[in-house]
Amino acid sequence: MFDRERLRKKRHRRVRKCVVGSAARPRLNVFRSLSHIYAQVIDDTVGKTIVSASSIDSEIKGKLKTGGNVEAAKMVGELVGKRAIEKGIESVVFDRGGYRYHGRVAALADGARAAGLKF
Repeated sequence: MFDRERLRKKRHRRVRKCVVGSAARPRLNVFRSLSHIYAQVIDDTVGKTIVSASSIDSEIKGKLKTGGNVEAAKMVGELVGKRAIEKGIESVVFDRGGYRYHGRVAALADGARAAGLKF
């Protein structure tokens, strides 16, 4: 495993001790790869994913040149926010996944806020 990925996972484990999603406020989790970005809204009390969105979803894929940039992250954030609002979820706990709150991660969060999620 690459050293950078190992350190990210270590940061993520440390942050996850405090960031826990419940039924009232589920956790909005972010995963980044080089070519795509993924977001999930998770209820940790039952261990279930309530809503998910990614840059490989059919609603987004046709509109993007590439799935691994800030524009794609903003669209994924808006889509996951819209889907969460449809399921009746208004506020979430943001889990940045050990990544810095910068670039694609911040764009995803801004997109989710624009869709109406509160965190």
